[in-house]
Amino acid sequence: MPAANTVKKQINAVVRYLVEVGLASDQNFPIQRAGPGGRIEITFPHADHVSVAMKNRGYQEIYEHLARERAFSVKMPDGALVQMMYVFDGQTVERHRLAFFPAHNLEEFQNDPDIYLEDALYAEVVARSVVPFPLRFDYDTRAEVYRELHHPRSHLTLGQYENCRIPVTAALTPFWFVDFILRNFYHTAFLTYADGLPQYKEAFDESISARERSVVHLQIPVIAG
Repeated sequence: MPAANTVKKQINAVVRYLVEVGLASDQNFPIQRAGPGGRIEITFPHADHVSVAMKNRGYQEIYEHLARERAFSVKMPDGALVQMMYVFDGQTVERHRLAFFPAHNLEEFQNDPDIYLEDALYAEVVARSVVPFPLRFDYDTRAEVYRELHHPRSHLTLGQYENCRIPVTAALTPFWFVDFILRNFYHTAFLTYADGLPQYKEAFDESISARERSVVHLQIPVIAG
């Protein structure tokens, strides 16, 4: 199971790769710091601003605050923000927050549309039928937080819906999170750059319960060594 230093190295590698292939217009490389209770935090500069996303504010206000304060791991060329944060209790992952915030508008596209319209990478992103919404993979093993089915240890939240917690079989590594984002929201980019995305075999242990597995849920792949 990946430890704190392994996760930090993965984030470094995938962020560096996105920069190299032109899929990052701005970035913050991960930092490691001591957390409360002797915990280890793998986070990024300005991460203290992410709490605004949990408040009852409009999406435009949330996005603009995060972008202004550079509260992200990666800013994609279309303005979408990617956040990767982990907390370890010793060498065991206790929590993570892996979030994707699409730009609420495409100001750069409006200013210079030809750049986007001529690039197949953005064909879906700029389509008028696209409705930008955030998503977040959360993981939390704390006893006071976990509630079977209602608050699975690992879950996916869509669109800031307070009670949207789709069970997920395990915590996600940085690799699987970035793979998910590229594959589903930058399909052309994924097909173009997938072979170069740093591959990792490490996986977190499954945390889903039998009852949670009995409802619609997401399966995290496990790559055989």
